[in-house]
Amino acid sequence: MTSHSETSVSSVSAPPGELSTADLLRRVSDQVRDLVRDEAALARDELAEKGRKAGVGAGLGAVAGVLAAAGGLALVAAGIAALALVLPVWAAALVVGGALLLVAGVLGLGARAAIRRAVPPVPEAAVEGLREDARAVTHPEEFR
Repeated sequence: MTSHSETSVSSVSAPPGELSTADLLRRVSDQVRDLVRDEAALARDELAEKGRKAGVGAGLGAVAGVLAAAGGLALVAAGIAALALVLPVWAAALVVGGALLLVAGVLGLGARAAIRRAVPPVPEAAVEGLREDARAVTHPEEFR
């Protein structure tokens, strides 16, 4: 009697017409297992790459935000000082503060709309590969 490993080694090289039903089922099972494992690895790798790119972008965005905030504060101080030449300092600060809150509100609404339009992070290549695999199983005549 041959062991499972001996059977699978001999069935790999044999043409499908010469294999028993058990060997064919074993071959299909092995191929499906390998296919699922490969698709899962592709999805994992694709999501990891997207995550790395998003992390770099987020870091650069954070640094840019801090620098922009410092520059913005300097401009706010300059705006208040300029308005203080014609208004009391408290009134100049109130006008500039109100204008900043108005701009912040508009930008916040724009950010909310952009986030709602954002596409969720999906491993697109892996999903497409799984769709192709499903089509190959359900419509094998298209892949001959």
